[in-house]
Formats: sequence, structure tokens, C-alpha cells
Amino acid sequence: MRLLASLFVSLIWVGFSLHGDESPGARAILLQETDRKPAPEFALIDSTGRRVKLSHYRGNVLLLNFWATWCGGCKVEIPWFQQFHAELGPRRFAVLGASLDEEGWGAVKPYLEQTQVTYRMVLAGKSVTDAYGVASLPATFLIDGNGRIAATYIGLVDKKDIEGNIRALLGGKRRAPAARP
Repeated sequence: MRLLASLFVSLIWVGFSLHGDESPGARAILLQETDRKPAPEFALIDSTGRRVKLSHYRGNVLLLNFWATWCGGCKVEIPWFQQFHAELGPRRFAVLGASLDEEGWGAVKPYLEQTQVTYRMVLAGKSVTDAYGVASLPATFLIDGNGRIAATYIGLVDKKDIEGNIRALLGGKRRAPAARP
């Protein structure tokens, strides 16, 4: 009985954390410039049929988000990323969603229309997810203006943390690493 009660409380907490704006989520420390590795190049097709390459974003900070329409955490993050896109886009910032839906555009386009997402979307396959080491969703990468991975988030992001890291990259300031115990 105690096990069932504990499980019930855990499920309530997880459900609440996936729906709140201040939910605890994945955090990442910005890597020092000298520690950043080049982001793997790709060439994918967007929702309008145009070819998208990572190198097209050179000179911009890029939030690259691997997601799917069936992923609960992804659905929580998308409005945040939409907000960042709208507010920070003019500051040499871009968001690129990379869907892993097996049904392809048949699943993705209706979802984009329903949620009114305006940032660019592509379909990603195994070669790209393997190159980025994506093993679970959501997975989000902040890529600096030189095309190097500055931060990696696996799982639902912490909204304030990722926004702070984006702003730090845009402002050229480095966030101090957290103290280690």
C-alpha cells in the first residue's frame, strides 16, 4: 500500500512538473569557447520543401531541438521556444525544430498548424540523431555563432536556465559554472 501511495505521489509530481512554467528541468552550463566541439553538419528538408543546412545559421545562435508530436515534454517546451524565437530572433538568434515523427509531415504539419508554431521545422533521421547522440526526447542543443555546441539539454529543459544561456551567448558573456560540492 505504501508503494502504491508513493507511486501515486510521484505520478502527480511528474504530471505537475510537465505542465508548469516553472517546472524543474534539464540544466546546462555553457561550455567555455575552447571546450566547444563543432556541431555535426546536416542537410534536411523543411516544411516548405527547402533544404536546410546547419551552416546556414553561421553567425547566429541556434537552438536546435529534437522533438516529436507524441513527446509530452516536447509539447511543454515548444511554446517557450516559440516565445524565444519571437523575442530574440532579431538579435541573431534562431530556433530550428527537428521532428523525429515516423509519420513525417503527415503528423507534423497538422500539429504545427494547430499550435501556430512559426519557427522553422525539419524532419530528422537516424544519421542526424546518431551524429548528435540523441537517445531520448526532447533533446536540445545551443549552438554558438561559430557552429559549435555550447550547451546540451537532454529531457525537458529548465526554461529560465536555457533562456539565460541563450542571452549569455547573444550578449557574448559567459555564465559562471556552478560551484561543485
